[in-house]
Amino acid sequence: MIRVGLIGFGLAGQAFHAPMIRSVPGLELACIVARRDELARQKYPGVHTSRALEEMLSDETIRLCIVATPNATHFEFARRCLAAGRDVIVDKPFTNTSAEARELIRLAEERKRLLGAFHNRRWDGDFLTVQKVIAGGALGRIVSYESHFDRFRPEPDPAAWRDRPEPGSGTLYNLGPHMLDQAFVLFGTPSAITAQVYSEREGAVVDDAMDIRLEYPGLRAVLRASTVAYFPGPRFLIYGTQGSFVKYGLDPQEEWLRRGELPSDAHWGEEPESEWGTLYLAGGGASPRAENVKTEAGDYRRFYENVRDALLEGKPLAVSARDGLRTIRAIEIALESNRERRTIEWSDATPAAK
Repeated sequence: MIRVGLIGFGLAGQAFHAPMIRSVPGLELACIVARRDELARQKYPGVHTSRALEEMLSDETIRLCIVATPNATHFEFARRCLAAGRDVIVDKPFTNTSAEARELIRLAEERKRLLGAFHNRRWDGDFLTVQKVIAGGALGRIVSYESHFDRFRPEPDPAAWRDRPEPGSGTLYNLGPHMLDQAFVLFGTPSAITAQVYSEREGAVVDDAMDIRLEYPGLRAVLRASTVAYFPGPRFLIYGTQGSFVKYGLDPQEEWLRRGELPSDAHWGEEPESEWGTLYLAGGGASPRAENVKTEAGDYRRFYENVRDALLEGKPLAVSARDGLRTIRAIEIALESNRERRTIEWSDATPAAK
């Protein structure tokens, strides 16, 4: 049994981490660190709560620490946990800068501790389906990949840290890591990035929309997000030399978890047939052949099952710290492209401090 300490009990801690940890055999949610711990005590009465990280780290039986705090604090909390000899998972974005990411990786290697990034949307059902469709080869050579993450939140929320002008706030740092990581899983590291990062909502003080183009040989990957999409377009739109794949709607797990539902039955993550994507194949006829493609069942538990197996059995970590580093490096390049209004070639080098 791996005893787990969860740092942070906002949306990420409540909806994504605590329920998954409690649902995976071999993991025990032993402590929750929160500035206001009343809600944590109410939801998990059998779990110790604390308002101080030092108190949690004083418990030597806690092996794995999960950092689920606001983005600006990821680096410092992860650094302190690694320095205390704990294994660490950091919610996305892994850090706010690639320099911070490299320092955490250095420290984890020095202390011989496991360090990973929480990119749970690798286990979205729609993305698992996209992987399966592409791998199946029915589309032929992929020439265009579009990923949209659209929401309708037309008014900024001044109470939400993501809508306030502080390090790591805004849509690029919030949704960008999900979309970038998924593209990297499918196609690898791009050769160049062109990005526009902007605000659509009146009164917005941080970015709330983005348009990012990743360049690959013979392929363009476009990642778009909007907060004023009342009727959103396709979640995924993929063109190949032999057909196209279109998928509407978001994976349902976040909505269910926000409502307090738990992954307790065999149908977790399944979508109704009305939400399935459509595969259009050119074939040899005058009109394309269309067929529905059943959405794979999404399951965020698989992230934590892999972490457990990595710790207990030495299996490879599915989402490594270097995956987190690559994503934050892409965000840095996207910001540079937006500032200079030009395409930026990929470089692994951490930008010099200004």
